[in-house]
Amino acid sequence: MSSDVVIAGIGQTPVEEHWKSSLRELALSAIQAAEADAGGLRPQVLFVGNMLAPQLSRQAHLGALIADFCGLVGIEAFTLEASGASGAAALRAGYMAVASEQADVALVVGVEKSSDMVGAAVDEALATAGDSDHESVQGLTPSGQAALLMRRYIYEYDVERAAFAGFPLIAHANGAGNPNAMYRKAIKPELYANASLISDPLNIFDAAPAADGAAALILTRPGLLPPNFPNRLVRIAGSSMATDTLALHDRPNPLDFKAIRQSIERACEKARITPLQVDFFELFDAYSIYAALTLEAAGYAERGQAWKLAQNDAAPAALSLQGALPISTMGGLKARGNPGGATGVYQAVEAALQLRCQAGANQLPNPRRALIQALGGPAASVVTHVLEAMD
Repeated sequence: MSSDVVIAGIGQTPVEEHWKSSLRELALSAIQAAEADAGGLRPQVLFVGNMLAPQLSRQAHLGALIADFCGLVGIEAFTLEASGASGAAALRAGYMAVASEQADVALVVGVEKSSDMVGAAVDEALATAGDSDHESVQGLTPSGQAALLMRRYIYEYDVERAAFAGFPLIAHANGAGNPNAMYRKAIKPELYANASLISDPLNIFDAAPAADGAAALILTRPGLLPPNFPNRLVRIAGSSMATDTLALHDRPNPLDFKAIRQSIERACEKARITPLQVDFFELFDAYSIYAALTLEAAGYAERGQAWKLAQNDAAPAALSLQGALPISTMGGLKARGNPGGATGVYQAVEAALQLRCQAGANQLPNPRRALIQALGGPAASVVTHVLEAMD
């Protein structure tokens, strides 16, 4: 596949608890915004990324549902599910459809509505991302799983729980500048230190909140756009997916998220770059421990050392907007909120805003290249994309 694929249109809804909007209405809002941004390009295929609708909204068959509701009856439409990486998987499918010239224009939408149920029902739905026979049947939730990993990390590398504070501090500082974020207020180290535990040693600031939202992308090839197309084009330079064992106990080292390394290496190889050549990284910070393990698996830090990149001592933290490798530039999952299967599409929309120089208060100085990555479970499914601004 040699054809360039570009993001021609982007759209998103605010991430929050959308009590008054249905799943299909959220998708429509994001799709209409993306279509308008792309100058009215009409897609031939729709890829929907979603994780929880069958359990929480009692609705499967989202491809046909959303195509119908958005006035696109007749086109091809599919739903892709890969836990928290569902939206990123939909983006990869859209990319492959356009790159292979099976479609001229593809519509990708990630949509999630976790507020259709509350309490234990949401925990049960989220737990389906794990191994049902050996993990969730024992009562292990995603938060409990992250807590076990964090406890092992603390023991293995002899660090304090407070070492993880830098990740949510950076995310919330960035979320303050994102008008679509769920939490738009910076937090102080004391607040993190005194926060209540949800699963020892994980506290409330170490876990991203489940939320509702939808984000959409219009993908096409540059030659199909009009000569005076107004948007700065963002090219998908590399795309890759990798998997690991679903159950943590089947891995030789649970702190080695090897599928992250594999996916990044493959995406960067396709983009003909190294991971060190990106200007920022939209990583999957559903939990603080995931941010640390991601950075180490990606090669940005030695094992047991990634937390130091988030420290803000005499100089700005390396991962802050002013640092060498900004992460979660619009708040990440932690402050923007975690819209489940829609997350990977939100990451692409936010990265496109940065590369278009439309990120407002959070704008980086003329970035050229972004790395975005979404995880399904504890990196059992990993989807990575390299995005590049085109002149």
